[in-house]
Amino acid sequence: MAFLEVQGIEKCFGNLKVLNKIDFSLEKGEVIAIIGSSGSGKTTLLRCLNFLERPDKGRIIVNNKVIFDASDPTTQRESEVRKKRLHFGLVFQNFNLFPQYTVLKNVTLAAELLARERPDFKQEKKAILKEIQERGKLLLSQVGLSDKLDYYPHMISGGQQQRVAIARALALEPDILCFDEPTSALDPELTGEVLKVIKNLAERNTTMIIVTHEMDFARDVADRVIFMDDGVIVEQGPPEEVFGNPKEERTKQFLTRYNKN
Repeated sequence: MAFLEVQGIEKCFGNLKVLNKIDFSLEKGEVIAIIGSSGSGKTTLLRCLNFLERPDKGRIIVNNKVIFDASDPTTQRESEVRKKRLHFGLVFQNFNLFPQYTVLKNVTLAAELLARERPDFKQEKKAILKEIQERGKLLLSQVGLSDKLDYYPHMISGGQQQRVAIARALALEPDILCFDEPTSALDPELTGEVLKVIKNLAERNTTMIIVTHEMDFARDVADRVIFMDDGVIVEQGPPEEVFGNPKEERTKQFLTRYNKN
């Protein structure tokens, strides 16, 4: 069985079916790029994986463990949602950094809050917090921001803020790192620095799902591309097949429109 199995996921908002029988798998260390027009269901799919939305039907299995089954209420307890989210780190379109905290604090905050629930936290508080701080510094070094630890979000560029958001998502060591159009809020001149960080993560075999409109990037970095339209997966396969020889007419039409733009 694959590391991630998404089986029959459906999601409706009122009478509008946004996701319809979504099935795909993801291997450990694999990178999937999801492409498609606005409104095709890409973001909703990521939000379902991260449990920001609850699917109406289907199952989500991580590392052979069912973490969500729409037909099994025991997998939907609110008390378990936060633990389930730890499987999926999510980097949003907009950076969502806390303006009152430094770059380093933005990266370490969630880990510090979780650490307080550890039974040994009171006894080992100093050592635990030091370890979290050191990991935060390491992650910021990996995204090229070692010199910005004490800066606040308003003091750095949009591209740098998104790199902080990536480091923050990595801080909790998720099984799968998800990106929702990570460059859509950036000026073109800042896009490259964020894509470079994601490419470096791919080269380190980070397991990732990337919703993107950057077709050249998807072609270059992804192991597999999924094309979504109107809430369904229309086509999926290696980048050279989906981009070079798409089988479905809807895929061909989407790529033709994109290339014209």
